Amino acid sequence: MIKNLLLLAMVIVNIWYVLFFIKDLKKHPDFMQEKASSKGLPFTSFLIFFLSTFGISDFAIGTAIYKKLNWVSMKDLPGTLNATCALPATTMALCYISGIKVGVGTLLTCIICQTLGAYIGPAFAVKLPEKVLKMVVAIGLVIASILILLGQFNVIPSNGNLTALSGWKLVLAGVALFVYGALNNVGIGCYAPTMVTIYLLGMNPIVAFPIMMGGCGFSLPVGSMQFIKLNAYSRKVTLFTMIFGVMGVFVAVFVVKSLNTYMLKWLVMLVLVYTAISLLLTKKD
Repeated sequence: MIKNLLLLAMVIVNIWYVLFFIKDLKKHPDFMQEKASSKGLPFTSFLIFFLSTFGISDFAIGTAIYKKLNWVSMKDLPGTLNATCALPATTMALCYISGIKVGVGTLLTCIICQTLGAYIGPAFAVKLPEKVLKMVVAIGLVIASILILLGQFNVIPSNGNLTALSGWKLVLAGVALFVYGALNNVGIGCYAPTMVTIYLLGMNPIVAFPIMMGGCGFSLPVGSMQFIKLNAYSRKVTLFTMIFGVMGVFVAVFVVKSLNTYMLKWLVMLVLVYTAISLLLTKKD
C-alpha cells in the first residue's frame, strides 16, 4: 500500500515537472535554434538511457557526448544533465520499485534525503565559476571511472543480503543520499556512489536499483525545476531526451531485458577519463 502511494506521488511530481517544463518552452519559442543537433539527439538520447538502465551512468555518458559535440555550455551542463534524466529515471523507478523487495522505511529515508539535497543544490551550482565547475565535474568523472574499475575486478563487496536498514546504518545511508542528491546538481551522477554505499552497508545488490531510481524519481524533477527557474539548462536537449530517452528505457526493460556490459564498461571508463582530461584542458566556453 505504502509503495503504491509512493509510486503515485512520484508520478504526480513528474507530471508537475513536465507541465513546468512545457510552460518554460512556451516562454522561449526559439529553443529549437539551440546548437544541439536535431538529427543526432534522438540517437544519443536513446543510447544514453538504454545503457543507463543497465547501470552505466547517464550523467557520465551525457557529459562526454554533450561536451565533445559542443551541444551544451559548461554553465548549462549540470542543469541539462538533471533535466534530461528526470523522466527516464522515473520510468526506471516505476519498473524497479514495484518488482523488487526493499524495506519501506529505508526506501523513504533515502528518497527524502536525496530529494532535500537536490532541492538546495541548484542555487549553489549556478554560482560556481566555470573553472571550479569543470574541475568538480572532471573529478566526478574520474571517481565514476574508478568505481567502474573496482567493479570490474570485484573489489567492491556485493554479496550482502539485507533488504532494509536500521540504526546507524540507516542514518549513514540518509546522510550519504543527501550528499549525492546535492552533487547531482554539479553534474556528478549519484548512481555509482549510491550503489557502492548500498553494497558497503551489507544490502542485497538488487536493492540498489529501487533506492537509486526511487531517489532520482523525486530528486531529479525537483532539482530540475530549480534549474529551469534559474534558466540554466538546454531546452532542446531536454525535450528530445524526454521522448527518446524514455524509449531507450522501455526497450532495455521490456525488449532486451539483459545485456553483458563487461567490455562496454571498459570502453565507458576510458571515455570518462578522456572527457575529464579534456574538460580540464579546454578553454572557457
